[in-house]
Formats: sequence, C-alpha cells, structure tokens
Amino acid sequence: MKKKPELLAPAGTLDGLKTAIIYGADAVYAGIPGFSMRARAKITVPEMAQGIEFAHKYGKKVYLAFNLFAHDFDYDMLPRVSQVIDELQPDALIVADPGVMAWVREHHPKMPIHISTQANICSAQTVKFWQNAGASLCVLAREVTHPEFLRIREKCPDVGLEIFIHGAMCMSYSGRCLLSNFVTGRPANRGACAQLCRWNYDVILRERESGLEMGLEEDDRGAYIMNSKDLCLMPRLREVLESGADSLKIEGRNRSEYYVGSVVRAYRNAIDSYFADPENFDSKPFMDDLNILESRGYTDAFFDGKLGPDAHNYETTRSDSDYQAAGVITNIMDDYFVMELRNEIKQGDEINFILPNTMEKVTVVLDKIINDKNGDELPKMSAGQNNSLRIAKSLVYKKYLDKFEPLILGYKKK
Repeated sequence: MKKKPELLAPAGTLDGLKTAIIYGADAVYAGIPGFSMRARAKITVPEMAQGIEFAHKYGKKVYLAFNLFAHDFDYDMLPRVSQVIDELQPDALIVADPGVMAWVREHHPKMPIHISTQANICSAQTVKFWQNAGASLCVLAREVTHPEFLRIREKCPDVGLEIFIHGAMCMSYSGRCLLSNFVTGRPANRGACAQLCRWNYDVILRERESGLEMGLEEDDRGAYIMNSKDLCLMPRLREVLESGADSLKIEGRNRSEYYVGSVVRAYRNAIDSYFADPENFDSKPFMDDLNILESRGYTDAFFDGKLGPDAHNYETTRSDSDYQAAGVITNIMDDYFVMELRNEIKQGDEINFILPNTMEKVTVVLDKIINDKNGDELPKMSAGQNNSLRIAKSLVYKKYLDKFEPLILGYKKK
C-alpha cells in the first residue's frame, strides 16, 4: 500500500487556517500580501504567527507562499521579508521565480523550498531541474494528466510531488493570465485576478475599411465561453491515492471558512476511509460534503488527458448548489452556542452542522431566533456586522455536545 499523502488546504484568513486544521488538514498554505498569489488575503503577519503556533500545537505544518515573479524593485523589499520569515519560521516556502529561489537559498539556506504551480511544471525533466536547484517538493501544473504523473513519479522517486485535487480552474495557464492585468490593471500573479474568464462575452466581427460591425449571435449556451467547472477528483480518489503523490492540494485562497472546512472534511474522511479498507473503498458517500458547496459544477479536468465537453459551464457562473452557508459557531456558553451568521436566518430554518473527525452531522431546527447581543427574540436575522444568534444546547443530542467547538460550520437550504 502507498503511504498516506499529506492533505494541504488554503488559508486566506486566520479563521480559515484554524478551520482547515480543525477539520483535518495536515498542512495549510498562506501568503504575505504583495509577495504571493494572495494579494487579497486577509491574514496579517501577527495573525500568521498565531496560525503557525496553532498548527504546530496540533502537529500540523504551515507553508508560506512566496510565489510572485519578482521585478527588480521587489528585491529592494526582500530584507523586510527576510525578517518576517525569521520571525514566523514556517515549515517551508513556496516559490516560483528562479531569482527568488536563489535569494532564499542564500539568505535562508536551511528553509525547505516547494516549487509553486506558478512554475508550470509539466515534466520529469523540469522536476529534476528544480530538485537539483534545492527544492524538496514540486507542485505539478493542473495540466499534467494522471498517466503523465505516473511517469513523472517513476522517474523522480526521491522528491516530493504535489497535485491539485479540488478547486477553481484557471482558463489561462495556472495563474499566469494577462487578461485581468490588461483590462483591469489587476495582476493575476499577485492574487488580484478579476476573473475575466467568468464574464459574459459577445463576439463582434469588425470590417475595418467600411467600419461595419456585425454581432455574431450566440445562443444561451455560448455566453460564458471561458467558464470552466471546478476541479473535483473525489470520484477518482482511489487512483490518486494509489499513484504515490506526496501532497494533495485544495485550491481556495479567497474562499470562506465554510468552503475550506467542508472540502477538507470530505477529503480527510475519504482518505482515511481508503487507508482503513482499500478493497471496499467507495468515494460516493464523501461527495455529499462537496455537493452542498457553492460551485460551478465539477470536472476531473485533465486527469485523463484532453478535456471533455462537460468541463465547461456555458450557461452561467452562478452556483448550482441548493445550499448555502448558515453560520459559524464562534463561542460556547453554559447553555447555548453562539453562531455568527453568513446568510439570513429565519424562525423554523433547519441548520445542518458538519463536525470534524466524523461523517456524522447534527441537524437543528431553530424554533426561536435569539439575538446574542441583547437576548431579543426575532422572526429573522440578517448576516453582517458580526450578527449572531443563540442556539440552545438542549436542541443538540448530548452525544454530539463535546464535538462542538468554535469554528464548527453550519449550512442550510437556500
């Protein structure tokens, strides 16, 4: 049997980082704004320090993304970055730029280095190049097929290999798209992509000499011509786990803790289930946690090679899920839980809580909406401004009470 791979989750906020750890991630990756693909990340350096301490308390790892392609002016700021690295002491740095790689080797020679998906690694030769340069792990491009991965694994047995198993797909080349920068001035490589591939486009045929413009009419299925579905390898997880990958990566640096926790929980339980009983493993039950999420639909993308016709959603960029995040448990009192809202909650709503380290869920019907700020009873409450309600512990079966802790996630029917 192959060794159990690391489950790697994104952390765009401190709560997101903690949620990923609580729900079963072996490691998380996060970035310093301005020096990674996390320009819109909401985690500060002091919060990163808290997050690393939290992860290490549970025996988990934190990798610091440092995967920008640096301009000359960026190197003027690297001494400050070096101080941050020394202060945080992450478990590895994720880089993409050869110049940044050389800088890390010079200034932090003992720091493990992972090569980012931004480096577009598609072959064993490229893996060996980075390995010879000092990398301990390479993140393969999403474009690498499963048969290609098997060949790379065979040719590169003594270096870590990481693959994406879940998350959004980039319609350009793994985050190197110029379209966002060209149209909006927001660079994809700095984590500020405007996701122009999700926009609704009209195609115009222009004849320059006469000035004639003729619209090429599209039907309803032709509007979102670059809108890929989200990657999901849960149905192919047996093959993934038998392939010898060292790390399985979930995309989602700008996603909510609800998304991160749900995806991590699904893959954590599925991976553990496979290694507990490989012969009888079935991935279907673990799709339930993924089908409640707001997504663009799912595809296994390049796993088998050329994309099929079902890899894109030509109709809409909206989620096709019937569920939405309800809230997050943020405090536990003697008689009740405090849930901070993510969407409007009404009296009589049914909330499903997903618990870590188990496939079980807890369903609670809210017969009362009690405002946590003042104890008032309301017919409904809206999200925002940290609005929170109380959930009586008496509504939860006693055997589940000890499974609740801050950052437990709840969802509801739309």
